[in-house]
Amino acid sequence: MLTRTRNRPSRRARAGLAATALLLPLAACSSQAGQDGEADDGARPPGLEEFHAQELAWESCAGYANTADESTVYELVEGLECALLRVPLDHEDPGGETLRLAVNRVPARGEAIGSLVTNPGGPGGSGLFGAATTSLALAETPVTERFDVVGFDPRGVGSSQPAVDCYSDAEADTGDVPLSSQGNTVQWTEEDTRDLMERCAEGSGGIEVLTRVGSREVARDMDILRAVLGDEKLNFLGQSYGTRLGAVYAEQFPRHVRAMVLDGAIDPVQGTFERRIGAYAGFQAAFERMAADCAERGGCPLGDVPGRATEVFQEIVRPLFDAPVPALDQRLTFDGAVGGVIAGLYSEESWPLITDGIAELREGRGDILLQLSRDFAGRDDQGAWPNLSEANYAVNCADEERLTPEQGAALRTAALESAPFTDPGVDVTDGVRDSCEHWPVEPGLGFPYAQDIEGLPETLVVSITGDPTTPHQGGVNLAESLGGSLLTVEGEGHTVVGSGANACVNEAVAAYLVDLTAPGEGATCTR
Repeated sequence: MLTRTRNRPSRRARAGLAATALLLPLAACSSQAGQDGEADDGARPPGLEEFHAQELAWESCAGYANTADESTVYELVEGLECALLRVPLDHEDPGGETLRLAVNRVPARGEAIGSLVTNPGGPGGSGLFGAATTSLALAETPVTERFDVVGFDPRGVGSSQPAVDCYSDAEADTGDVPLSSQGNTVQWTEEDTRDLMERCAEGSGGIEVLTRVGSREVARDMDILRAVLGDEKLNFLGQSYGTRLGAVYAEQFPRHVRAMVLDGAIDPVQGTFERRIGAYAGFQAAFERMAADCAERGGCPLGDVPGRATEVFQEIVRPLFDAPVPALDQRLTFDGAVGGVIAGLYSEESWPLITDGIAELREGRGDILLQLSRDFAGRDDQGAWPNLSEANYAVNCADEERLTPEQGAALRTAALESAPFTDPGVDVTDGVRDSCEHWPVEPGLGFPYAQDIEGLPETLVVSITGDPTTPHQGGVNLAESLGGSLLTVEGEGHTVVGSGANACVNEAVAAYLVDLTAPGEGATCTR
């Protein structure tokens, strides 16, 4: 049985603005394939032999859950087993300190081709939880028949040791300790950003851990996992942030890839400013489609004229900037209300909850919108939070470019212009500082990334036309960058493969993963 150790057991994630925190974009440095200098000839990199040769001690997953919801799902998955994978803190110094990454596996129902390693997004989403839910959703498909479905919590995430830990559950519940300083109304001082980094370092195993939680380190951990699982080549399903992770793995280890499905693609050619503005524009478009659907159903709190929905919404939520309303066990602020709406916009099925929450705001309460934010961030009914927001903050600081206060102010202004439903109606350019400005290392992702890769086999990018946060054009660009195939899904929502809800997508993904038959040019499914 795993005994989890944490430096400060009470400290977990914070999610008030979780929806906007997950939008943080990519870094802007130069990169090129194989920049880590590891040979991609199938040989074990020097010094990593002992890590590749380790055997996983599979056991019950009972001790690996961080919330009651995770525990419930793990109990539902037949054959689910968990283990700890040992990896070097610094891949350039494999004889130094080590980390323990939590891994789980659901054995194939039939004759296995190999493992399908998954990442559900974030960054900061639990790979264990993601693999468990994916295996349930795809239970009757060829994917779970022919592959062991494998999840892992990347370094700093979930049940991996140590996990990024900046705030307590109680602090998370207050909703007033944001981890992101861009695209909202938060004001920071230089002391605030320094204190944030220091308290995260204190709770997360020290500064050295924070310096090595970036996507390039995680991709190298994935290659160790591939070898330990006994797979000559990697099969990978990455969703949202997982598409960034998959692309970085492909860049570093192109000849170690057998098949790679990237769903809800992050654009590898866009930098911080560009990508974030694109995401806000996507949320505005989704908000307008939600409002039109609401008007069509009748009795809509945004009115029956969709073209006025943004104006009506502003009239309802802007008073919260100065006068928050009661919501569950706290008060809902303007940022909290907008965050709840954004959380709901990720899925068309949540649109009715958004409009119910807006109607409730008219009555002076914010329970529904606050609950949407909490559900999005994974808080359970007992008040336990996963470390999604904290890990999201740390990984993005390790990956992405830094913005000056002037650049941050320009970004906020442009974001509100792209998504006017999020505009509080006040000047938000004062007190803008990059919350990562005191991060102990420069960002390491590189921009653009995953370009001109040699030796990479056919990949498959799946992209939804109405994706509210990773626009369809990003999927087009990623498929082009990787020289792979694109499956366009007409409809709403963010990611689709792991849900198992679309028969057309299921068939195309299974044909690709099992038989390596990619869909033809112009392939389309309907959501």
